[in-house]
Amino acid sequence: MFIDTHCHLTDATMCGENLSHVLARAADAHVDTIICPTADPADIDAAIAIAMQNNNVWATIGIHPEYAGADATKYLTDDVLKNPRIVGIGEIGLDYHYGTDNRMAQIELFKIQLDIARRAALPVAIHTREAESDTAEILTGDVGGVMHCYTSSWDLAKKMLDRGFFFSASGILTFKNSDTVRETFRKIPIDRIVIETDGPYCAPVPHRGKSCEPFMVADTARVLAMIKGVDIETLMHQLHQNTHNLYPRMC
Repeated sequence: MFIDTHCHLTDATMCGENLSHVLARAADAHVDTIICPTADPADIDAAIAIAMQNNNVWATIGIHPEYAGADATKYLTDDVLKNPRIVGIGEIGLDYHYGTDNRMAQIELFKIQLDIARRAALPVAIHTREAESDTAEILTGDVGGVMHCYTSSWDLAKKMLDRGFFFSASGILTFKNSDTVRETFRKIPIDRIVIETDGPYCAPVPHRGKSCEPFMVADTARVLAMIKGVDIETLMHQLHQNTHNLYPRMC
């Protein structure tokens, strides 16, 4: 069975009345466990509720750099983080794709959430986009976690491997123009890889243009198995073990 390590089940396409159908389609595709992250702090309560109400759903909670300026301490309190269904802090990080006007605010939010993760002894799910230098400088290795939906360079990957991080393959791995991403995952040791949909985004081939759901993680897994030169059953077992190593609260 597969674990989708990053799917935004709080999105309108999947939550509410849609959720039971989303989970059923996932089960049919042998995706038995899903980790629901947050980006918008307004989604934190909903993500926790979904995890509390479904035994096969866990949550990571955090504030995406898009919301730089938000007060992370208001949402990521010690009491909240004690909830056993919360397995990590995420998604957090840096995103300079639309410019660096708020760079310092992003960095401040990122560092505050890393401090929270340290105190709570929780791993982090990192979003980094066009911000490799600052990401490498800030993530010194004293906090572990995963480079979510990894599409950055092999140079950054080498640094983060040395610092104990895992790397998550998304549907982008299947895209026609993603040769560089595939080459990076060819180099990453198989025991440091997990898999995700990042639903509702990044639907893999052959689902491009559709809203991405957990069941589609199986399509990404088939491509990843070819890249790593293993059969799908071997990969499934390895990804399962890796995810539990990444998120010990799931054990």
